[in-house]
Amino acid sequence: MSKITEIETETQWEQLLGSLPSTTLLIVSFHAPWAAPCAQMATVLETLASEYPVSDPPATKWVSINAEELSDISEAYDVTAVPFLVLTRNGQVLETVSGSSAVKVRTAIETHAKSGGAAPSTTEAPNGMAQVAAPKPEESGPVDPAKQKEELFKRLGDLVKAAPVMLFMKGSPSKPECGFSRQMVAMLRENSVKYGFFNILADDDVRQGLKEFAEWPTYPQLWIDGELVGGLDIIKEELSNDPDFLKPYSVGGTDNAAAA
Repeated sequence: MSKITEIETETQWEQLLGSLPSTTLLIVSFHAPWAAPCAQMATVLETLASEYPVSDPPATKWVSINAEELSDISEAYDVTAVPFLVLTRNGQVLETVSGSSAVKVRTAIETHAKSGGAAPSTTEAPNGMAQVAAPKPEESGPVDPAKQKEELFKRLGDLVKAAPVMLFMKGSPSKPECGFSRQMVAMLRENSVKYGFFNILADDDVRQGLKEFAEWPTYPQLWIDGELVGGLDIIKEELSNDPDFLKPYSVGGTDNAAAA
């Protein structure tokens, strides 16, 4: 899977530009260490990068740049606020995204990656689901419960937006650990929905914290575009009322944010 490289000098940047094949989509994330939305965006981009396999020549290249330390590069791309994403190919700017909208960022990357022949990895399952990681912040010194909760909720806010459709379940789609999760996976598969998933049994902070964050005490939970839809019964009811409820998020669906 692809990873994000931090560009630390202008020389390193010039070497990168000189070595990239003309077909490679370059994804550049401008950030500042003091801006909280940049940390959130970093989590989103790490998740997205993990969906793209490493290839030769590279179909995508992911880098991040401190907008203040490398101000000449920032000025060259008219970076006036962070986070700021620039997508280029063969030296040409294809699109820029200002702000921390995970949906806008995913849509832009998938659109231009697809146009260049790159595609997210779909090795996990036919629907193209991808497991989402939830990196924990480094801890030092005494733990402040209020601050700890605030940081957890920031993580959860990133996680629920990591993919247009996010399933928080017990186990994985290939090995559900409860009957309700198994039924939810089957329902998504039947509707050819592309989704990200998170195994809440692997992270107790997320497992307990998401109950409070979502004000929903049980699992599985299905989130669409960063909003909680509900559990198994709610999804069944939605599909009963509208059989096309999940169609915009299916593989080959019409919703750009969920396009494969």
